[in-house]
Amino acid sequence: MNYQINPNMNLKDLCICLLITFYICSSCNGQTDPTHKNPTIDTIPKQSKQNDISLPGSFSIQSSIRMDSAQIKTFMNKYPGFKAYETRIRQFYSKRNYAYAWFDHNGLIEQSGNLYNKIENIKEEGLPGKILYAESFQQMMNEDSSGNSIQKEDPFIDLMLTAQYFYYAENVWEGLGTKAMQAVEWDLPKKKISYDAYLDSLLDIPSSSFMLTEPVFRQYALLKSYLKKYRNIDAAGGWPEIKADKKDYRKGDSSKAITAIRKRLIMSGDLFTDDQTMVFNDELETAVKVFQQRYGLKDDGIINSKLITEMNYPVEKRIEQIIVNMERCRWLPVVLKKDYLVVNVPEFRFHAFENDSLVWSMNVVVGTVMNKTAIFNGTLNNVVFSPYWNIPPGIMQKETLPAIRRDKNYLSRNHMEWNGNAIRQKPGPWNALGKVKFLFPNSHSIYLHDTPGKTVFGNDQRAFSHGCIRVSDPKRLAIYVLRKQPEWTEDKIDAAMNASIEKYVKISNPVPVFIAYFTSWVDTKGKLNFRNDIYKKDSRLAKMIIENSGL
Repeated sequence: MNYQINPNMNLKDLCICLLITFYICSSCNGQTDPTHKNPTIDTIPKQSKQNDISLPGSFSIQSSIRMDSAQIKTFMNKYPGFKAYETRIRQFYSKRNYAYAWFDHNGLIEQSGNLYNKIENIKEEGLPGKILYAESFQQMMNEDSSGNSIQKEDPFIDLMLTAQYFYYAENVWEGLGTKAMQAVEWDLPKKKISYDAYLDSLLDIPSSSFMLTEPVFRQYALLKSYLKKYRNIDAAGGWPEIKADKKDYRKGDSSKAITAIRKRLIMSGDLFTDDQTMVFNDELETAVKVFQQRYGLKDDGIINSKLITEMNYPVEKRIEQIIVNMERCRWLPVVLKKDYLVVNVPEFRFHAFENDSLVWSMNVVVGTVMNKTAIFNGTLNNVVFSPYWNIPPGIMQKETLPAIRRDKNYLSRNHMEWNGNAIRQKPGPWNALGKVKFLFPNSHSIYLHDTPGKTVFGNDQRAFSHGCIRVSDPKRLAIYVLRKQPEWTEDKIDAAMNASIEKYVKISNPVPVFIAYFTSWVDTKGKLNFRNDIYKKDSRLAKMIIENSGL
């Protein structure tokens, strides 16, 4: 199935929805090499704001067997739970001149059974498993007493299948509504798809291909596969509890705890063989490093209290984490064949994509819990070399002015000056924004920037900023976004970054930027990653999914 995005679409209207291989913007941190051991999110899509994607497809072949349009009203009266889909159902059948969708001259088409199986197994999609009118649906789809499939067309069966399709599409492919997104402060535009057009397309393909390709961001299917594995682990009793008898374990150490750690790593797929030894050997060290990479920990191969805490975290909570991030995937566009930049806040990583392929990454620092980095999208259009730091009013009132009252030399010592009624810091190596900043206009006053403090990029947790995103390799980012402007050579960029005069440079090819929030994803190596829910967004979203509150 091909999904087309309008090539004339304004860049500022592009929406994200994954998030691209699954990563999003935030504050700065260390690594710049895309082959670095720290796994990177698979792919985060972005999409056009409120852009209605009409999925390709023609009407199903059968058009001569039709129902009375009045049957729709009768059906709705009997099954009022589908009232929310009545307009879609009426439009769908009106376009078909009320021809049956799920019957042909031989009876029910095979696609009806495929849809029925999908709905019967809706729990596999990370949803509570509620099926509207499940008993009636089951009775309608049962074979007759002779074991033969249903032969004669039945308007209620046809309408039930169509209504169930729209119910499935809304819950599995579309997800919770905009109010739910706002409740978890997700300010990225939501995808919009014509599901009636997609149904036409589905009905016109072989039964064996029915719903194999679904209109969701590809990360969704990857997480879904791990959801099944983790539910199997949960059903078998979950992880073995690891009880440490010392502060940490290193290669060469021997302990009974090593046996439990081996079993834990085998269950999660980080270790493949169990030699049942209590000795911390080379094979175990390699497996520990893989586990550390998947959890965003320093991959030094040392088993410490932080690592054991992650290992003992209940599998049912990991299942919840997978389900929550599957929901976030539902909000994302399916694909975006453009260059774009992504920051995944809980991962503390920046990712550059070209034609939906990851080309490089680096560490970032994001906002603290008190100064959260917002989840939104914008368009990077300016690079500012040797920038002034215009101190935000909040910081000026709470921090700068009290410091000035305590120390009359505070401004001069910190290379600051009054600029009207505001205060700014002069360009230079002391500047809080470092040598360069990257602007993508937004209502949150957030941007990417350098920093003179580089040591924090090596930390596992990097939520230290006032909300803006500090990047660990600003020069590389400057070279990258100006790569299509040959006059901006590396030497010229170096000179501009080390000048004493602020200089704005307009980017000739503005780049979409997406700041997203994913705490679980499958990386390009097929490994399931988890990160801490630093802003405590997961539990609220999980509650909405379970309750299906109608938001």
